[in-house]
Amino acid sequence: MLKIINHGCNGKMGRVISRLVSEKSDCKIVAGIDKNPSSSDFPIYTSLKDVKEDADVIIDFSFHSAVPELLKNAELKKIPVVVATTGLSDDELCTLKEAAKTIPIFRSANMSLGINILINLVKEAAKILQNNYDIEIIEKHHNMKKDAPSGTALMIADAINEVLTEKKEYIYGRHSKTDTRKENELGIHAIRGGTIVGEHEVIFAGHDEILTISHSARSREIFAIGALKAAEFIVNQKPGLYDMNSLLEKG
Repeated sequence: MLKIINHGCNGKMGRVISRLVSEKSDCKIVAGIDKNPSSSDFPIYTSLKDVKEDADVIIDFSFHSAVPELLKNAELKKIPVVVATTGLSDDELCTLKEAAKTIPIFRSANMSLGINILINLVKEAAKILQNNYDIEIIEKHHNMKKDAPSGTALMIADAINEVLTEKKEYIYGRHSKTDTRKENELGIHAIRGGTIVGEHEVIFAGHDEILTISHSARSREIFAIGALKAAEFIVNQKPGLYDMNSLLEKG
């Protein structure tokens, strides 16, 4: 029985995690953490340091500023963490990397299997098309999403840059620009509206030819399912930083 602490349990994704786990027989949520505690089937605390229950893993869908304290207390309690929160600053990423020296940490800006396959496809396309095609990324999310561009869009852009002979400069929208597009640009554009769960589109635009690779999330369940798979994976790992490629390679 996998014992889980749900960090951010009263958020949109935290509630999805709770629902999915309640339908499974091989895992259970032993405690939740949220800045706004409420009644639940499990005890809820405002900080990991106050949690009394034993746990095998923490699943984090919270807000980026809450991650450093979570990691500090996870290190003290020696509990592996799945970090699915996006929008981490450079300092917060450094904290995460330091914590991974003492506990196993799984971190991905997108827990969807499909989006990670998209990234692999985009990397292969970028290797072949980099000299003759302009590359643009468009991401769409619901009107309550706070960070822009999305962590997934940046993850896609970084993956593209990894395989290019000459790195691209990220251009976030083109408002007020009056010059033509430069060859070394990689455009990233954010759309916020309605209840869009998450859509990402990578456009390779060449002379008289356009290749588009896209992914559309139809519900938040796909991210929760990925996070649970990551939790099952990370509990058996040594201290270190792991990502979706680690899980895909395991098969």
